[in-house]
Formats: sequence, C-alpha cells, structure tokens
Amino acid sequence: MSAGSERGAAATPGGLPAPCASKVELRLSCRHLLDRDPLTKSDPSVALLQQAQGQWVQVGRTEVVRSSLHPVFSKVFTVDYYFEEVQRLRFEVYDTHGPSGFSCQEDDFLGGMECTLGQVVKNNLNPVWEAFKVSLSSLCSCEETRPLKCLVWDYDSRGKHDFIGEFSTTFEEMQKAFEEGQAQWDCVNPKYKQKRRSYKNSGVVVLADLKGVLLPGLYHGRLPDPLHRAGSGSPGPAQLLAPGPLQVAIDFTASNGDPRNSCSLHYINPYQPNEYLKALVSVGEICQDYDSDKRFSALGFGARIPPKYEVSHDFAINFNPEDDECEGIQGVVEAYQNCLPRVQLYGPTNVAPIISKVARVAAAEESTGKASQYYILLILTDGVVTDMADTREAIVRASRLPMSIIIVGVGNADFTDMQVLDGDDGVLRSPRGEPALRDIVQFVPFRELKNASPAALAKCVLAEVPKQVVEYYSHRGLPPRSLGVPAGEASPGCTP
Repeated sequence: MSAGSERGAAATPGGLPAPCASKVELRLSCRHLLDRDPLTKSDPSVALLQQAQGQWVQVGRTEVVRSSLHPVFSKVFTVDYYFEEVQRLRFEVYDTHGPSGFSCQEDDFLGGMECTLGQVVKNNLNPVWEAFKVSLSSLCSCEETRPLKCLVWDYDSRGKHDFIGEFSTTFEEMQKAFEEGQAQWDCVNPKYKQKRRSYKNSGVVVLADLKGVLLPGLYHGRLPDPLHRAGSGSPGPAQLLAPGPLQVAIDFTASNGDPRNSCSLHYINPYQPNEYLKALVSVGEICQDYDSDKRFSALGFGARIPPKYEVSHDFAINFNPEDDECEGIQGVVEAYQNCLPRVQLYGPTNVAPIISKVARVAAAEESTGKASQYYILLILTDGVVTDMADTREAIVRASRLPMSIIIVGVGNADFTDMQVLDGDDGVLRSPRGEPALRDIVQFVPFRELKNASPAALAKCVLAEVPKQVVEYYSHRGLPPRSLGVPAGEASPGCTP
C-alpha cells in the first residue's frame, strides 16, 4: 500500500473543522492469498471500510483481478487524513464467489504495516537472528505507545509454516526494558495456553540490542509531507530534505532517426507529440515536484549545433549557455521544439559529459559544507551508450555527491547498458574497479510504462530517489537542510 498526500481543508468525521488535513491516496496489492476456488485460482477484490461514529461503512471497492493470488489493483482510494487523529480503516478481501476466508486485519490508518524480519535460522532451538533496520514510521507510525504484536514461526520449505507463539509490546516498552536489562518476553501460543493449565510459554524472545539513528526526512513538493516528519524531539523548524534543481538532458544523436521521418523518435509532428515529448512530459511532471522554483536546466547531447555546427555533448537547448534554465516542464517542451529544427542529429551517444557537468555543480554545492541542494539529472535517450567506460567512471565519482540520475529509455532499442548502470544486479564499478559509494541510477524503460497510470509511472520513476537522498546525507553526516517551515505545517515527529 502506498500513499500520497495533498494539503487541504476538510471536516473531521464528527463534523468539526480540521485545518490540518490531507487527501491521501491508497493503492492496494496482496501477496500469497489462500486459493479458495477448487478448479481455478481465486478472483480477488478488496473492499475498504472506514469507521464513523462506531460503525463500519464501506467507502469503496477495487476491481476484480482474475485468477491471481498476488493481485495488484489499479483502483485508487482517496481518503482524508487528519493530523494528530487516528482514523480506523478495515480491508476485506473477497473473491467473485463471496468472502474467501483470506486473512484480513483491522488496524489504525497507516499504522498496521507488517514488518517481517525475513530471516530463518534452521535446525536451532536457540536461534540468534541478525540485526535488522526498520524505520519508526513503518514500525508504529511514530507512535511509541502503539501496540506491537510479534509472531514467531517454525519455517517450512513448502510454505506451511507452524505457528510457535507471539507476544505484544510497544516501542516505548522495548526501550525501557532494554535500558533496564530486562528486554525479554514470553512467546505464548494462545491455543496451548487455553488447553494446558501448566503451560507457561513456547520459549522466550530476547531483545539483544536496540539502537536509534536519527535520519533526515524527505520533503516532497512545496509543502512537507505530513507522513515524513523531522527528528524526534528536535526543537525549532522542521528539518526536511528538499531534493533540489532538476536537470534534463535529451539525446539528439542520429540513431533516433531523421526528425522529418515519421519513424523517428524525434519526428516533428504538428498534430501529436513524438516519443521524446511523451516521455519528457510524463516523467518531467512527476520529477518537477522535487524542484521548489520549477526552473529546470535543459541540456542536449550528440548533435551539431549552430553557429559552427560542431558536435556538442552538453549544450543548452535554449542556446543560452549563460542561463540554460527553462520555466517549468512546459518551458523545456518549448525549448526542445524550438531547438530540434535548428540542430543536426549526429553522435556518438556520449553520456559522461552531461553527468560530469551536473556533478561539477553538485560538487560545488557540497564544498559549502551544507549541501542544502540535492540534484536530480533526468536523461532521455534511445539506447546504447558509446562511452560506457567513461560513463561508469562518471557515475562512480558522482555517487559521492548530492545527486541522483534517472535514465528514461525511449523507443525499442537494446537497453542492456542502462540496466548495467542501474546497479540493481550488483554494485556498479568504474573501469579501474572502484565501486560506487551509493546506487544513484534509476533506469525506466518508457515503452513499458507509457500507457501506465500516472501513479504507476511515478512509483517506477521515483522508486529509489528517496532512499538515495537519505543515504547521501546519512553517509556524509550532514545535518538536513532546515526549510524554516511555519508552525502548524510540520512538527517534530519521527524519521521516515
């Protein structure tokens, strides 16, 4: 389930005014549902119910996903989120033949997230699990007194795990118990306890270590996301990170095809946008929310440009090297449309110069010792990178700087090189063998997403950016940028 917010005024369920309210979008998916149909897989759907005046009221229902035990629903629910209040939601899972018996849980809004350790210690009655990290917002929605239920299972390779026992606690209780050296809980199986008078427990769970690390929160858009608050207990203005200027780089190499030809990805069509414009608008409108002033540096590479028509791999598409910024994504679109007839598509596809150009700006920002700006470079290209070695070197160096790179693949070419740069299958290394300090590249094949909903596209494009931002500031040990958010718009709470 994911959520996005939009600031607005609303009324609480009881009719009272709620000046601090957001519209929150919920998107649902399920995993490992039980198969209740005898001949085929179940056809699940989910109903959303909200508690109002002590009664459960259905506020919506997803579409039916046919024959799936791992459905992803396209239906988006929009509900009001009232700050400092708890709204209770319930999700009921059905198949097309009626209630399916799937495991459903009623919980507080945005608070019932399952935090699975996911580690298995085999053939051991005294297991010691490895340390793991979990954010306080995921664990208990930053409410340290919210009840937590911990369940222990006996792993079965066939998936039929045996329930050992459970215990309940709170984060506040865990902290106190750990400080007092008494951080252990009886792991109790309710069925055994009910049947056996002499039953005490099925073992004891011991909290061996507990450490809290203050991480900067991530600020999305002009107003702070109320679900991502600043450091716990910190006074003064909220400390939130604002990914800064968006840099757009467009591939003008000849491999895209002659713009006068309808087969070209840069085809100049007065009636409909070409593939580059579709990608630019779709992805750019998502990324622009991370730029507070909505002025974007717009660059091109791989073309012969006027007046001498020499090949350039980092030119301003508005032909103003002193000020390459455009007003909003629409300004970038207009600059692109004016640029295209004036340049000669050429080559090769050298990406390293663009990355190095933005990296120099990011390095200058970092040299201030504050790094209050975090740069996002959006590269739109049609395929194979010619200077792969130099590009790898540039990315490895940039991994130490306040920047991320989103590469959007346009067209149907082979994007194997882009997937290598993404680094999801392993740590990216320079030709000299030096590893990237962070994974800063996200590759998006636009051909697979151009018909997707804006929500699905946004999820793919920004899948890794928030983590990359937080990793940079955490690694550098830099304090998050203070935005001086007015009182009432954000308050100290918890790390994301």
